[in-house]
Amino acid sequence: MKYGKWTAEIEMNSDTNADTIKSHDVRAGTENQTPQHTARLLRVDTQRQPPSFIRLRASHPKMSESTYVNITADRTWDMGRCTKRKQTPQHTGSDSVKIRRSRAAVVCLVLLCVLLLTAVIVLCVHIHTKNTNYTEETPQLLTRNNSLTEETQQLLTKITNLTEERGQLLTKYINMTNERNGLLIKNDNLTKQREQFNQKRKQLQKILSETDGWLYSNFSFYFISSLKKSLNESRRYCIERGADLIIINNRGEQDFAKKVSRGYEFWIGLTDSYEEGRWKWVDGSTLTSGFWGSGEPNGQRRENCVVSYPSGWCDYPCNDAFRWICEKQIFQKIIN
Repeated sequence: MKYGKWTAEIEMNSDTNADTIKSHDVRAGTENQTPQHTARLLRVDTQRQPPSFIRLRASHPKMSESTYVNITADRTWDMGRCTKRKQTPQHTGSDSVKIRRSRAAVVCLVLLCVLLLTAVIVLCVHIHTKNTNYTEETPQLLTRNNSLTEETQQLLTKITNLTEERGQLLTKYINMTNERNGLLIKNDNLTKQREQFNQKRKQLQKILSETDGWLYSNFSFYFISSLKKSLNESRRYCIERGADLIIINNRGEQDFAKKVSRGYEFWIGLTDSYEEGRWKWVDGSTLTSGFWGSGEPNGQRRENCVVSYPSGWCDYPCNDAFRWICEKQIFQKIIN
């Protein structure tokens, strides 16, 4: 079978422009046609949608009739009785864009997977490092925790001790406050006593200026008479001068009276005239201990007054005449 070469040229008309479409080689043949035949397509309306009909003119002498070629949507050419279909895959601009987009999407997806895998690896390494650090720091943290616990217990103990000390200090403060108040009261009393002593000193100075011939001893003035009188007369003399017969309450006063009397006997302010056998001093106090001579007192009802000798006391009748000693107590006079 012989094949002839057919050449078809498609001319497409539009409103303003005419585009020339690439020439296509169409191989078609019959048993009797061996030479190449050229067909030319004239003016195919571009506004019609496929399938369209293209008129072919044969340049071969044996072909005088027009041949129409039917162009289908799948790019298949039918030429007369000789039909040879050849499908060649063609890609339009939109298909290329889609392919490029698909490839770009795949590349982006791969890059995202790589980045995600890298992030996961970095995160795993970071977590592993942190876990290692935490494992190493755990004993230190436990040690610190134990130390802090011990310090907390010590602080609690100190707080307890300080609380107790504060209570003790408050108690001491209260006691000291009370003592201070007591001292203030004592200070007031001492101030009053000082004022009283100042008054007594002034009075004592006045008394000293008025008592010529009197002896001073232990806050008392003593007058030793050179005359002899009965007990009542001697006492009257002392009372007229703001004094009374001497009262002897202890050994010191006894020795002092013996000394100032220069060995003479003298009346003292002791008597049992009010009740026999019950000796009282002139100030009304009862005798507790005396300095009696041997066998004294022995006069019973007739001897109711007392005379002091260097050897001791003796009871005598109150009308007998003896020297006497007057005693003037300073404080007693100031009080009175």
